[in-house]
Amino acid sequence: MGRLALVAVLALLNAGCARGCTSSQPPIHLNPNMDLQPKSKAQAESGFFYDGMAMRPPVPGTIARGELREDRAFFEGKDAAGQPLAASPVEPTPELLARGAERYRIYCAPCHDARGDGKGILATRGNVPTTSMHADKVLTASDGHLFEVVTNGLGLMPAYRWPIPPADRWAIVAHVREMQRNRQQEASQP
Repeated sequence: MGRLALVAVLALLNAGCARGCTSSQPPIHLNPNMDLQPKSKAQAESGFFYDGMAMRPPVPGTIARGELREDRAFFEGKDAAGQPLAASPVEPTPELLARGAERYRIYCAPCHDARGDGKGILATRGNVPTTSMHADKVLTASDGHLFEVVTNGLGLMPAYRWPIPPADRWAIVAHVREMQRNRQQEASQP
């Protein structure tokens, strides 16, 4: 039994030393091509290319995956002539309206307030003039114009082109129109 215990202890010591121990021998590379390939680091200089840069610019006319913007109505809110669309190109489904309400609460309600009256926190505490979603200029504006305002901003309102993708901008426009319809129904009831 003593010999067996000694062999087990030596095996454990030998197994523990195999990992993390230094060796003068180089590691075994079954395919050294991946480690030793010629390459250039990002932003490095290169004598190979005429402009001296190792990073190559994209080929002219190429478009990154997922960035093709063929549908001008959806991505810009404009028709073929470049005029704002009268109506949204997206159907106002219950899911879209729910998404629009959620995005409106995040991005729009701090200024325009939850009901769209233009009396949000910035207006009440910061005295920042904010447009009511029920003002005549918003009621008569086309959906494409509202999309453009959310995209590029207007007056003191910042542009939301980068934080809000186009589908969510259309959802916000649909939610604003729904708020306006609800307000008109409330006003028409005795």
